[in-house]
Amino acid sequence: MTIIKSADEIAIMREAGRIVAIVLQSMSQAVKPGVKTRQLNDLAEDELAGWKGAIASFKGYNGFPASICVSVNDEIVHGIPDNRMLKEGDIISLDFGVIYKGFQGDAAVTVGVGRVSPEANRLIEVTRASLMQGIAAACEGGTLGDIGSAIQTYVEQRGYNVVREYSGHGIGRDMHEDPLVPNFGNKGEGLKLKEGMTLALEPMVNVGGWKTRQNANGWTVHTADHSLSAHFEHTIAIRRGDAQILTIP
Repeated sequence: MTIIKSADEIAIMREAGRIVAIVLQSMSQAVKPGVKTRQLNDLAEDELAGWKGAIASFKGYNGFPASICVSVNDEIVHGIPDNRMLKEGDIISLDFGVIYKGFQGDAAVTVGVGRVSPEANRLIEVTRASLMQGIAAACEGGTLGDIGSAIQTYVEQRGYNVVREYSGHGIGRDMHEDPLVPNFGNKGEGLKLKEGMTLALEPMVNVGGWKTRQNANGWTVHTADHSLSAHFEHTIAIRRGDAQILTIP
């Protein structure tokens, strides 16, 4: 677990997050029918090359073959970019991470491809809002259960389900650090949040049930019932008592 109290270190981590946010923004704007998912990966790599000293976190991580994760429709996380062409009405989750001067940034967004169904659009908006609910609950002296409860309550009140088999995580000098940050839980339970903690919050929300299945490629995770899924993520730091979002332009 990384605890950051140095202003210089938090500034570096904030810059890593800014790079992530800018590249994600470019990829999101490039999403349209007819685009191949590998083209989005190429775009991310080209953009990242403009920042001296910044490298993609995911490429080669435990053998992952790409710089971004692209998960389409019933894919939840860890989709591998390839020659698959996006179609009108698809939704796509873009997950990207950067290492900059020894610190990590990690974020994800879900966007629609062209005109999407009202259900798909609502799922995206509920997932985005659930992340902000979790961030609002991430206060010094609170607990991980406060975060999970805020996300779960918001999502379930709107008729969806949060994935329980994958979670957010600590982040700092390494991509995945302790603690795990579940997207469900009970208020007041779990690890207490302290000044200087840096966490990646990432609700994954399904239209159907919360159970998952893994693709034969060993990476891509799907909803078990083939329902749509959306994913949003920010890297945050607990500073001055509250959560500060690091992955913003």
